[in-house]
Amino acid sequence: MARGRKAYSMSRRRLCWTLAGILAAPGIATGQAPRVRRIGVLEPGIPETADAIWSQAKPLRELGWVEGQNLLAERRYGNEEREALQPLAEELVRARVDIIVTAGTPATLAAKHATTTIPIVFRYAGDAVRSGLVASLARPGGNVTGYSGESTEVTAKQLSLLKDLLPHLRRVGVLEPVGNPYFRQLLRQFQQVCQSLGWEAVSVEITPASKVDAVIAELVRQHAEALVVPSQGAAAQYRLEIFEIATKYGLPTMSNDDYMVREGGALITYSPTSDEQDRIRAYHIDRILRGAKPADLPVRQPTKFVLIVNLKTARALGLTIPKELLLRADEVIR
Repeated sequence: MARGRKAYSMSRRRLCWTLAGILAAPGIATGQAPRVRRIGVLEPGIPETADAIWSQAKPLRELGWVEGQNLLAERRYGNEEREALQPLAEELVRARVDIIVTAGTPATLAAKHATTTIPIVFRYAGDAVRSGLVASLARPGGNVTGYSGESTEVTAKQLSLLKDLLPHLRRVGVLEPVGNPYFRQLLRQFQQVCQSLGWEAVSVEITPASKVDAVIAELVRQHAEALVVPSQGAAAQYRLEIFEIATKYGLPTMSNDDYMVREGGALITYSPTSDEQDRIRAYHIDRILRGAKPADLPVRQPTKFVLIVNLKTARALGLTIPKELLLRADEVIR
């Protein structure tokens, strides 16, 4: 992925669409002045395309909330700079938004530190309890709720699939995004699962300033035989470049993001579906805009997973995918 993408105009952080009309939410009495709701969006990465924004908002439109009609969005992007998240969260608080919608643990923690009263809905944070986002999944308490996608069980399933694919695997590499303290928890979880499978985990740090070729070369030097790529920080920022270079070095790659297999060239993924994430986020936003409190809305976890195998990448690696694994796959990219 071109590093120049970080240089997106900073004005994109203040992207919002002009109000064009009003859709009154169900339950509002006839003649009552309708209220336009304001949503703040805090993303750790680079600005999303208009097409991506439109696609992700489909479940919200189905619930009657349409940006540019009865919603106004204030967007802020960290451009992979973790230290930028706190001041951006504080900007959204000053903008007096009705809800702050976040992506990932660092952005959610920044929003939580910025306000104890504005509802916060997070999309795909990790272990929400261990990272201090909520008191419990069933009873979040406070002003935060959302979708928690990481667990030891999911990590174990992902790595067991990698073992089915590569039965002689012994050393597994993982990229560690620098500056994300929560990933340290995930890394310990990853190491424990590897140990249970009789593997050794090899971690190498990656930062926004890293040269991806040098990072992958270091993994090879440490005799990593496969690579797991997290969808966080610089690892996500340079994912296209990572998969291309890993394939060049002969490293099979696993991702926890279906996009990274379909578009990025990873070899395999077992991940929650993007559609379910978008629908759960829309559900929480809708309930809160209609009067529910985040403390009363349980944190949801994945119920649908997708197994995707990329045969084009397998051919480039000279790998033969076991027939049993192909039969289990939800999607095979040829």
